Amino acid sequence: MNGMETQETFPRIISVDDHTVEPAHVWRDRLPSRYHDTGPRIVRAPLKEMTFLGGKFAPVMGAPGDDGPIGDWWVYEDLHRPLTRLDTAVGYDRDEIRLEVITYEQMRPGSFSVPDRLADMDVNHVQSALCFPTFPRFCGQTFTEASDRELGLLCVRAYNDWMVEEWCGPEADGRLIPLTLVPLWDPELAAAEVRRNAARGVRAVAFSEIPPHLGLPSVHTDHWDPFLRACDETGTVIAMHIGSSSRMPSTSADAPPAVGSTITFANCCFSMVDWLMSGKFERFPNLRIMYAEGQIGWIPYILERADVVWEENRAWGGVADKVTRPPSELFAGHVFGCFFDDAFGLRNLDAIGVGNVLYETDYPHSDSTWPKSREVGEAQMGHLAPDAVERIVRGNAIELLGLSPEGLWRP
Repeated sequence: MNGMETQETFPRIISVDDHTVEPAHVWRDRLPSRYHDTGPRIVRAPLKEMTFLGGKFAPVMGAPGDDGPIGDWWVYEDLHRPLTRLDTAVGYDRDEIRLEVITYEQMRPGSFSVPDRLADMDVNHVQSALCFPTFPRFCGQTFTEASDRELGLLCVRAYNDWMVEEWCGPEADGRLIPLTLVPLWDPELAAAEVRRNAARGVRAVAFSEIPPHLGLPSVHTDHWDPFLRACDETGTVIAMHIGSSSRMPSTSADAPPAVGSTITFANCCFSMVDWLMSGKFERFPNLRIMYAEGQIGWIPYILERADVVWEENRAWGGVADKVTRPPSELFAGHVFGCFFDDAFGLRNLDAIGVGNVLYETDYPHSDSTWPKSREVGEAQMGHLAPDAVERIVRGNAIELLGLSPEGLWRP
C-alpha cells in the first residue's frame, strides 16, 4: 500500500538540524580564571542600532544608560553579539517575529534548558535531535575570527565539553546528539579535536560550507587533509549548515532579508559542487557530509548538470585526474540533504535517493515547523511508502550518526 495508513504510523522524528542557545555559564565555568574577563560572557545592555541587509547582520551595543531596548549580549574580545528573537522564535506568531534583541527571560526555555527542550520535543513528535550552536555560529567562526588563538582553542574545547557532558549528558538520556566544533585555523588541531571527541562517541562535526568566504583554503587544496583523514578514520560526519560561511546568499547590499531567506539553499548548492569536483570522496572513501537546512528540491538538477560537465568537459575542466566516477555516484555514497519543508523535493525523491535525505525541525528558529513538524511530514510524505518515510524521518539518521537501533545517542 502506498502512503501511510494512519497518522499513528508516522515515525518518531530524529531531527538533524535543531539549535541550542548556549547558557551564560558555558565558558565562564570552563575557562581558566585568567580568561574570565576576556572569554565569552553575557552582558545586559541596550541596543543602539541593528540592521540585516544584503545578508549581513550588523548590531551595535549601546552604553549603560543609553536609550534603546535591553537585551543580553555575548561579549568576547571586540565582538558584541546580542541574543535576538530570530535565535528563538518558536511559540510566537509569525507576524510578531521581528529582528529585535531579547533577554534569556524573553525566550522559550527549551532554547537553553535540557528538560524544557525534551518537553518541547515531545510536543513535536521528536525523539532525538542534533543541535548546532548559536554564539559560536554554525561552525565556530566566532573563535576562528578571534585574535587570541590560545583562548580560541580553549573556547572550542570548552564548548565541546559542555555539548558532550552537559547538553547531551545524562539528563538528556540519549535524546540529544552531540555536534562538536574544531579550530578551523589549524587543520592538525582540528584533526586532534575530531579524534578527541570521537573517542567519547561523537560522530558529527561542524564545518563551513564555503571555507574561502572565511579567508580559509578551499576543499580543492590539500590543506584540509589532516582534518578530513580524521573524519574518514573515525566515521565522523561533516555537518554544514546554511550560513556557515558567514555569508548568507543575497543579490545586493540593499536586498531585504526576504531575498536571502528565499535562496538560503544557494551556498549548499555551490558547496556540494565543490565537494563533488574535489576528488576528496575518492581519496577518503569513508567521508560523508550533510547539508543542514539546505532543503533538497534543487539537488536533482545539480546532479544532472554535474554529470554532464564531468562527462563532456572533464578534460579541460580540471577534474579528469581526480574525479574518476560520475558526480551523481559520489553523491549517492557520500552526501546527505536535509529538509524541514520541501514538498517539491519529496515529489522528486527518486532523482535524489531515499537513502540520502534527512528530516529536521529547525527548533527554535523562525523557520521551524515546531510544533507541527509531524503534520508537515505527514502532508508532504503521504505519497511515499512507509519504509521510505521511516528512512527519511529516522532510519537514515540512525545509520549516519551511529545511533542505537532505538534512535538514541549512546557514548
